[in-house]
Amino acid sequence: MIRIKSPEQIEQMKSAGSLSKAALRLAGSMAKPGVTTKEIDTAVERFIRLHGAIPTFKGYGGFPGSICASVNEQIVHGFPSQKAVLAEGDILSVDTGATFGGWVGDNAWTFAVGTVSTEVMGLLECTRDCLKAAIEQAVPGNRLGDVGFAVQSLAEENGYGVVREYVGHGVGHEMHEDPNVPNYGKRGRGVRLQAGMVIAIEPMITLGTYSNHVLPNGWTVVTDDGLPAAHFENTVAITDDGPVILTQDEDGPWCQLQGGGQ
Repeated sequence: MIRIKSPEQIEQMKSAGSLSKAALRLAGSMAKPGVTTKEIDTAVERFIRLHGAIPTFKGYGGFPGSICASVNEQIVHGFPSQKAVLAEGDILSVDTGATFGGWVGDNAWTFAVGTVSTEVMGLLECTRDCLKAAIEQAVPGNRLGDVGFAVQSLAEENGYGVVREYVGHGVGHEMHEDPNVPNYGKRGRGVRLQAGMVIAIEPMITLGTYSNHVLPNGWTVVTDDGLPAAHFENTVAITDDGPVILTQDEDGPWCQLQGGGQ
C-alpha cells in the first residue's frame, strides 16, 4: 500500500532528510586514501546519534553497519570493514539513512578517492545525471515508467549498464515502503504518481555488464565482470509544485559541515 503524506508530514520529513545528507557529506569528506570504511562508518554513526537520531541501517535485517560502504565493483550493501582500506583511484558508494522524529531520510553518493580515471569519472557523472533526470520526471500525473525510462535511456545512450534487481522505493516512517521504483521502464507505464508520494530514486549504473551476484555475506552485491559501479540516491517528495528533494541541506545544527555529496 502506498502511503500518501500530507504537506505537513513532508515538511517534517525534511529534518530527517537533511540530517541524512549531512551524514553523507561527512562520509564524503573522509573518503581519502588510507582511510578504512569502518572508520567512516563509526564517524557517521556517532554523528547521527549526536544529533538525536538513529542510524536507520544499523541492524536492519541484520545489517552490521550504519552506512553501506561499497567499493569499486560493489554495487550496493557493502559492509564497512577495518580491512577495507581506501586507495588512490578507488570509488566509494556510501548509502546513509537517519531516522529522526519518526521519519526516515535515505540518500547515497559515489565519491572519487583521490584521482580516478577519466573512464570511471564518466560513469560517476552519468549516474549523477541519471538521478537528476529521474527526479525531473517525479511529478503528479507521470508514471513510474517515466522515472525509470529517464534513468535507463540516459545510461544506455552513454554505454553503461542499468542494474535491474535492485530498485528505489517509497520512504516514510519505514525505510522501505511501496512502491518499488525501478531504474528502467517504459514511458506511460506503471503506477501513476500523485502529490504526497515520497520515493527514494536511486540509479545503480555499471561500467560494464549489469549482471551481478551477492557475496557469501548475503548482502554485498558485486558486478559479475568486476568492473566498477556507481550509486546515487535522493529521497524525493512529489508535490503539486514539482519534485522536492528532502535529502538536501537545510538550516540546522548538523548542516555546518561542508564537502561531500550534492
